[in-house]
Amino acid sequence: MNHNSLSRRDFLKLSGLGLGALALNPFRNAPSLPQFPAGDRLGRIVVTPNYYSTELKPSPNVNVPAIRNVAQDEVVVWQREVVGTEAYSGTSTRWVETPEGFIYAPYVQPVRNLPNTPIASLPAGKQGFWAEVTVPYVDLRLPQGAVPIGEGVKYNLETGQPIRLYYSQVVWIDQVGADANGDILYRFNEAPQHGYGPGDVFYADGAAFRPLTDEDVAPINPDVDPAAKKIVIDATSTRQYLSCFEGNTEVYFCRVSTGFAERFATPLGDQAIAWKIFSLHMAANTGAGSGYDTMAVSWPTFFNTNAGAAVHATFWHNDFGVRRSHGCVNVLPEDAQWIFRWTSPFVSLDQSELRLQWPNVGGPYSTSVVVNETMV
Repeated sequence: MNHNSLSRRDFLKLSGLGLGALALNPFRNAPSLPQFPAGDRLGRIVVTPNYYSTELKPSPNVNVPAIRNVAQDEVVVWQREVVGTEAYSGTSTRWVETPEGFIYAPYVQPVRNLPNTPIASLPAGKQGFWAEVTVPYVDLRLPQGAVPIGEGVKYNLETGQPIRLYYSQVVWIDQVGADANGDILYRFNEAPQHGYGPGDVFYADGAAFRPLTDEDVAPINPDVDPAAKKIVIDATSTRQYLSCFEGNTEVYFCRVSTGFAERFATPLGDQAIAWKIFSLHMAANTGAGSGYDTMAVSWPTFFNTNAGAAVHATFWHNDFGVRRSHGCVNVLPEDAQWIFRWTSPFVSLDQSELRLQWPNVGGPYSTSVVVNETMV
């Protein structure tokens, strides 16, 4: 969850500002984007071991005194990634070099700050559009008087934390309007009829979102026989790799994070793509210490209908190569999008999602997925 200096009282005041129907109840003090650091590549501090901050060091060494602490959601300039000394946790020794010093890379989400010129109205004949967050983060507000549905949203409100979307998340926008200053605001809707959320709606600065285009979801290598495509995932703790094959030729490779414990293990064996959707609210075990509730997880490609396992984008850590998921296969957003586009069946922008029913799962137009694990 997110922590910063905004108090619960202040946040509740902000979330209660006039956020009703855009045309009838204009916004005041609309949520605007922060001033992020200037840089081609940036890094956002994500959840850390103490959930509040991590250390910025003068060298990539866990044992040297820190220059200062960097708070969760602080954005820094990402100069390069380097290899340092022993890890804080797990096995990674990667560090991000910033102008001030070094931060342990698994705690830093690689992001960019690419604000957009918002569109002034919904596309003609459309009930909404899919959009991607292209800034490090954007604050959300509930409509005035709205009762939150999602457990994560409830938790943030109860603990005085902001509700945010982060770089690379994909959402459904179903309303466009302007506030009293003329700034364009989008309404992000987790409507159940779109199949991907509990039903909360939020408002946010439209400049944070880039509408998806047909090119963003166009199939990759569509001329290749779908039956020749196969994903192989090595879930071995010391490897954590994913490879895409066309016949015997590897055409894509990335690091992953699979299930971190026996009860959260990624399902092994021969499987196949069963469900693809642009974005999904993922939640489980919210009453337990190991629970989670995360909105707008982008590019999920489900390959196991019984266990609900998917390859999907991950913005809450940068620790790929280490087991740490609840059974899914965590990958970088750009990897998730590539895999989504390359695998069969194809999902168009108008479709939003596609579910296969048995016996079509595992058929010639359902990409094969093999998850292996060896003892080492």
